Amino acid sequence: MSSLISDAFANPRFQLLATAVLSGATVASLILGYQALEREERLTELKKSIPSLVEDDHEIKKLNSFGGSVDKEDARNQALARRAQAGDFDEELILEQLARNRVFLKPEGLQKLRESFVIVVGCGGVGSHCVASLARSGVSKIRLIDFDQVTLSSLNRHAVATLADVGIPKVQCLQRRLIAIAPWVKFDLQQEKFDGNVAARMLGPWEEDGRAPDYIVDAIDNIETKVELLRFCYDHKLPVISAMGAGCKSDPTRIIVGDIGSSRDDGLSRATRSRLKLLGITSGIPVVYSTEQAGEGKAELLPLAEEEFAKGTVGDLGVMPNFRVRILPVLGTMPAIFGLTAANHVILSITGYPIDYVPAKGRAKMYESILNYIQGSEERMARAQEPGIVGLKTPLTLGDIAFLSEELYHARSIVSGIPTKLALVRWRKPEGLSFNVIGEGKDVQKWSTVRLRDLVCMTKEEAARHEKEIFKAGKAHGEVYDQETVDRVESKLAEAAKYEAFR
Repeated sequence: MSSLISDAFANPRFQLLATAVLSGATVASLILGYQALEREERLTELKKSIPSLVEDDHEIKKLNSFGGSVDKEDARNQALARRAQAGDFDEELILEQLARNRVFLKPEGLQKLRESFVIVVGCGGVGSHCVASLARSGVSKIRLIDFDQVTLSSLNRHAVATLADVGIPKVQCLQRRLIAIAPWVKFDLQQEKFDGNVAARMLGPWEEDGRAPDYIVDAIDNIETKVELLRFCYDHKLPVISAMGAGCKSDPTRIIVGDIGSSRDDGLSRATRSRLKLLGITSGIPVVYSTEQAGEGKAELLPLAEEEFAKGTVGDLGVMPNFRVRILPVLGTMPAIFGLTAANHVILSITGYPIDYVPAKGRAKMYESILNYIQGSEERMARAQEPGIVGLKTPLTLGDIAFLSEELYHARSIVSGIPTKLALVRWRKPEGLSFNVIGEGKDVQKWSTVRLRDLVCMTKEEAARHEKEIFKAGKAHGEVYDQETVDRVESKLAEAAKYEAFR
């Protein structure tokens, strides 16, 4: 055995192999040693780069209740807010800051506002502007409810968020910024998703004094939770105002306050209204909504089946059950106007300031008058074809009238441009019967065949002349109107035909 080992060591090939193995091991050791040394040096440099906790410029930072750090400015604002909310703040300074509101609302009105407690559910684009306005106006107790955090995409429409707020809860962001403006305002932050199971707790009294909410603002953009909130408020007689959809809207002059039962031309409003009707709630809830119509070239939310949209079952598209994930086309100015309009309504309601939304009331009366004219015109035409006909129904709603008279014809006569005593009337005389009939006897139903694409806007006097010349005398349009008017009408009728798909 020893001779074999001696022979192996004496063999030149073995000696060469052994030398190669030893050399490889040496090189590997050197490489590993170098890598370990390099790693140690990087670790040392990294440790050196970490500021010392005892250095003046890098003090240990306290964490807030949400786990974030509190910088010097935050700490200063929070200290001032603690003093102010404890009563250690000059009352004259507060009154000076609220001086314009005090003059407008009178001292007693401002005092009601300062004693009030308001809850805002949803602290995004609409809710944040509402909260900011309420805090600036004098509301002293505000509960904020929202489960979400500030994102980069929030910054185009959020009232107070900055880049430094990205990633923190929306409720904390609002408190963080607003105590620097109105340190005496007390905030109750609830970073939690609202639903019916927690409604009683979230919408309950203010803990310190047991005061019930003077007003609740619904700034939720999800149908399920919106309906649950409004139902709870309705059932418990809690004053509430609801903001409908600001997405895809661009015309601030079309934003109004009205009853949920009469809101139109808004997908979120339509779906919410339908769900509430199933619960027996048809009116009695004020809402902020837009009457603006969708149209060619305008932003739109790409398609969700109408039946699904009406039910609100969009949860499968969201990161949470029942929450949408699609990016809504939102012009940053529009949520602000919705939020400020809601805040304005709350302030006027709490202080007892007169509320008289004249334009909305005036429009409703105008719509009813126009609808009555169409009904009469269709009945006259039907009786000319079948004398004695009664019980004729017209397949048009106040929403249809609102669209035609305001959106399409801009509340002016297509003939003269006159904006008063308006009516809608057929442009063409029907070639056949102007109505349909089904059933017999007591089950008979008769209805007009009139469609949106058939109607033009005129004054009542012009409409009466139109019926006489076109329907009764059988004249051609070119005999009664100039070519420019005829072309203008044809263009509007073609536009109305496109919109029928949206109704």
